[in-house]
Amino acid sequence: MPAAIITGGAGFIGSNLAAALVRDGWQVTVIDDLSHGLLENLGDLPSQRNFRFVHSDIRSPGVLEGLCDKVDIIVHLAAFKIPRYGDVLRTLNVNNEGTRIVLECAARHAIKTIVASTSDVYGKNPCPPFTELDDLTIGPSSIRRWAYAASKIFDEHLCLAYYKERELPVVVLRFFGSYGPNNHRSWWGGPQAVFIEQALRNEPLTIHGDGKQTRSFCYISDTIAGIRLAMEHDSAVGQIINIGSVEEIEIAALADLIIELTGSKSAPILVPYESFGGGYEDVRRRTPDISKAGKLLGFRPAVDLRTGLEKTIAWHRLFL
Repeated sequence: MPAAIITGGAGFIGSNLAAALVRDGWQVTVIDDLSHGLLENLGDLPSQRNFRFVHSDIRSPGVLEGLCDKVDIIVHLAAFKIPRYGDVLRTLNVNNEGTRIVLECAARHAIKTIVASTSDVYGKNPCPPFTELDDLTIGPSSIRRWAYAASKIFDEHLCLAYYKERELPVVVLRFFGSYGPNNHRSWWGGPQAVFIEQALRNEPLTIHGDGKQTRSFCYISDTIAGIRLAMEHDSAVGQIINIGSVEEIEIAALADLIIELTGSKSAPILVPYESFGGGYEDVRRRTPDISKAGKLLGFRPAVDLRTGLEKTIAWHRLFL
């Protein structure tokens, strides 16, 4: 029976990946400190014989080391996201120290490792769709939102250094706008999560900025497919690979679509970035070039945005 460790496995992507692997006969160990992950995301997994949950911060001494015997792969998803309201130190420490600990342990045991990065590393690059060789153009260090992107860029360099200097089989995946069941129902889960929650309560949909910024959103089953392809293909080792959908939409149009699909009486309102305090810079366009994922992995997203949102809305309705 193949065995995997998933860090951050009670979170959105991790819980969906854990369920898929357990269903396919993997032995899965999830490590999560539950700072943003939820036990309920795991459903009935804790009752499965081939599943184990470890409640811990990945940075806790010896936790990962004690779990690495007879493990075939580590999928490192534990991270702290964009610090809109603070927590810059936590973002930097969790992301960089956590990744270093994972890579060091994986290198000692020669375990293939998949590390989650983010489309945020492309920053303010004005020329989408982004390829993996494009420049990473983040803003000034005085703007705290860039701490997340900077931490993930450092993680990517760390991964490639372990690959080249320690011969660790590691893959970096840059995720673009994953969404679906188990996504966090706050801004931590992305604008679509907040819009759906607000629409179902017939509250105003709060659009940050002017709403003309665009994003691409990738339904969770497609994200999981990308991860699993990276797990299976040796051609992914030592590579940075975009995983996402090329379907691009303005945030204001996303809000309108969610109002339509929910049958809500809500209306959008614009919220200025100044309300975050400390300065905030947004990205005008963000969409991937996924030709590398297609060539190396055979990755092709299968779920269009409308269909994915319908599935996601149905899940959000469970909490009404």
